[in-house]
Amino acid sequence: MELTQIRLMVSDFPAVYRFYRDVLGLTPQFEAERGPYAKLSPDTGHAAIALQDRAQMAGVLGRLGAAPEGYRALVVLRVDDLNAAHARLTSRGAEFTRGPGPMGERMRVAYLEDPEGNLIELQEWLAPREEEKEAGGAPA
Repeated sequence: MELTQIRLMVSDFPAVYRFYRDVLGLTPQFEAERGPYAKLSPDTGHAAIALQDRAQMAGVLGRLGAAPEGYRALVVLRVDDLNAAHARLTSRGAEFTRGPGPMGERMRVAYLEDPEGNLIELQEWLAPREEEKEAGGAPA
């Protein structure tokens, strides 16, 4: 089994698409600002965030239900320099719910929401775990 993507069900597809493309700076695999589906990736790695129009998926499934209340997903993006990422995203119109700050001894984090209210965590790793240092890998 292979995880290919995490897909967010969204109601205002164009607004959410523009947020992930223009504010967060993720690269679309193909231009699809009007939906009903898009897949966007960061500059590094194989991970992707996919967007799916909620109404279109409800038509496929026959039902989907109302959008949930409260946070139901957390998108986590690692950055090399949290302060620089915070400044860059703020200049693009992002409004953070919590600015850069410590999260334990190993990382610093900042939080913002996309236009649908999905929570996004930016994290900067300060110190890898011992076993990852020995193996030459990055922290999880």
